[in-house]
Amino acid sequence: MQTFRVNGYDMAYLEVGEGPPLVCVHGTLGDFRTWYSVLGPLSKTHRVISVSLRHFFPEHWNGTGDDYKMAQHVADVTAFIEQVKPAPVDLMGHSRGGHIAFRVAQARPELVRKLVLAEPGGDLDATLPLPEGTPAHPPLAARTIRSVEMLRAGDIEGALQNFFEGIEGDGSWRRVPAAAKQQLRDNVITFLGQINEQRKPYTRADALAIKTPTLLIGGGATTGSLSSIWRVLAAHIEAPRRRSSRTPATGCSNRRRRRLAMW
Repeated sequence: MQTFRVNGYDMAYLEVGEGPPLVCVHGTLGDFRTWYSVLGPLSKTHRVISVSLRHFFPEHWNGTGDDYKMAQHVADVTAFIEQVKPAPVDLMGHSRGGHIAFRVAQARPELVRKLVLAEPGGDLDATLPLPEGTPAHPPLAARTIRSVEMLRAGDIEGALQNFFEGIEGDGSWRRVPAAAKQQLRDNVITFLGQINEQRKPYTRADALAIKTPTLLIGGGATTGSLSSIWRVLAAHIEAPRRRSSRTPATGCSNRRRRRLAMW
């Protein structure tokens, strides 16, 4: 494990392989370990740099402070990429990390050569309506609030199960391998930061502003809002590539990771 000093914080990362740099940004409850199963395949063609966001493992955050914000994470990833040579980098983000990658490419396109968004998280504003006939899904924020309530009551397992099954369906938590569950437990306190992080929704103007060559990835079996957001963005980002697998993209299944390795 190595670190870059960014915005007064030691940002941890793993690096493997040789070639053009590919920076990978994890999602909610993840960390640099999220990408373990694709580091080998991706490192055959890239220098893969897997980061851990501020307050995620290996840090043991106590939930205090006011710097767990989407804007802070975007600023941190931007400052991190500025230190990676040669520039520009390829940038891949999953879920929360997809939102961060989107914002980095939107604000600093000169830093990003290619962009991969694996079911980016967030909400759509009124300028990005869902296609007619698309089922309406409650925002993940509602699940997060309930998980925070359970966490504060001392029910860690319940908090994780509530959030995970809100994405992948009832009963999915019991199928998660032990090692993956431990990674989620290691980052469970970050739920506390998401309540007031002031994340802005995607707008049509935001999507149209992305000029970087972009690949959008979704899981054919993914449920909830993440199953719709990437498709709406794909309809407005200029000349995007799309790919849908038959397995849920959220939850980082091995089959989905192998599909990412095809990029």
